[in-house]
Amino acid sequence: MNRQTQTRIGIVIALIALMVMIWFGKEGYRAAIAYEETTGTIARQMDAAGVAELKLKELASLFTLGLVQNDTKERLLRLEQQRHRSKQEARRAVWAFATGAMVLVALFFLLTPRLYTFWVSLGALVALINGLIAPLMLMIVHKEVEYLGDVVLSFESRSILGSVSKLYGDGNLVVAGVILLFSILVPATKTLALLFVSWYEYSPFAAGVVRFFRHLGKWSMIDVFIVALLLVYLTSNSQEISRAEAEAGLYFFLTYVLLSMIASLAADRMLRRQDGGTHT
Repeated sequence: MNRQTQTRIGIVIALIALMVMIWFGKEGYRAAIAYEETTGTIARQMDAAGVAELKLKELASLFTLGLVQNDTKERLLRLEQQRHRSKQEARRAVWAFATGAMVLVALFFLLTPRLYTFWVSLGALVALINGLIAPLMLMIVHKEVEYLGDVVLSFESRSILGSVSKLYGDGNLVVAGVILLFSILVPATKTLALLFVSWYEYSPFAAGVVRFFRHLGKWSMIDVFIVALLLVYLTSNSQEISRAEAEAGLYFFLTYVLLSMIASLAADRMLRRQDGGTHT
């Protein structure tokens, strides 16, 4: 197989992998939103008033030997089944999304450094967009209340963009600014710059961009740190939080971090080939 044929095959596979990421990113976002909305509905139904109503209907159904139907319990069961389906759909979509990303990474041996940088950077951009808009983390605060049992006190689920908006609205400007800078602005700028570099490989500006990211390489884990900071901040607001669950947005964003690091390494390799006089 000659180099030209190999490159064409690599481009076709890269296009399919990218389409898989786009499709399952959309499906993962849809399923994550459905899971978030259903969980929120259940949580609101399980507040103090809702639990009291459920208990009363259970007593009424018991005393009337089933003549009075407990429609609230039946509705909660349907919602729980729907929530479970949405969670499974989101999980499958995330796995398919990650598989598409891994296929892009595996094209290292089929594509030239320039094309490899372009396709991996494009995949990183898709992952970043999904990581910013999809729900990141779900939190439910609940406690045991005498006579009522388990009562939900509050429910919250937000994306990175939603978290920045909430933090800003609550007056936490420093935390909102740090997350906005390092989880949104810097990743977006870096990804777009790598896409530019892959198209204008031999321009002096492109070489400067790649050198800049080479020196920035030691800070490449800052994205992961910011996500960890966000999660710690959100989960440390109350000692009563008894359930915190990572959602699709976190896995999308972590996929972006991986692809972004690989694209940076590929661009660095491309620059080294250019400095050595080898043109692709």
